[in-house]
Amino acid sequence: MVEFSRDDIDQMHHLYRINLMNSCSGYKSANLIGTKSEDNVTNVAVFSSVTHLGSNPALLGFFLRPTTVMRNTYYNLKTTGVYTINHIYEDILEDAHHTSAKYDETISEFDVTNLEEDYKSDFHAPFVKGSPIQMAMRFVEEYPIKANNTILVIGKIEKLYVPDALLDKDGFIDLSKGKVATINGLDGYSIPNLKMRQAYQRPKPEFAKTND
Repeated sequence: MVEFSRDDIDQMHHLYRINLMNSCSGYKSANLIGTKSEDNVTNVAVFSSVTHLGSNPALLGFFLRPTTVMRNTYYNLKTTGVYTINHIYEDILEDAHHTSAKYDETISEFDVTNLEEDYKSDFHAPFVKGSPIQMAMRFVEEYPIKANNTILVIGKIEKLYVPDALLDKDGFIDLSKGKVATINGLDGYSIPNLKMRQAYQRPKPEFAKTND
């Protein structure tokens, strides 16, 4: 087994360090965040940091890198207050990854890929057509992370769209049926398969505390 010390990590070639640090945390969510400017220019970008924050209210967070350069997603959602989160799936892996390229704010990633805009219920921001899970989000608040100048953006789920075939009777969404992707590091994509679901766990009787 290879051992990396703090000094080893600090002295690595920056590309090696980026790949190592981005993959050591494990598989991450693979999402496309869709926004539209006040001038109606659309933007869609891949994010691997979307995470569940709570169910009631239904909150999701994601992290943005330092805004020392223009971040179209951030600017659009802050000025309009809304955005969409769309799961990446097997058929769009290459186009989804290409949205990580840095285009000028006047160019929509929808125009340079085969990704298609999808609009629902007069929501301002575009969804990604065909995405198995689509969420209409409203910006709630943000928190600056002083350690590395990133930003945690928190939003509330206003509407959630799930195909009937993926939704179990108890509310569980079987992402494997939708060929939903996950990201390993910065550029590795996998399509997981559901192996099992486990019941709610309680302490084993012999280790459970009593009220005596």
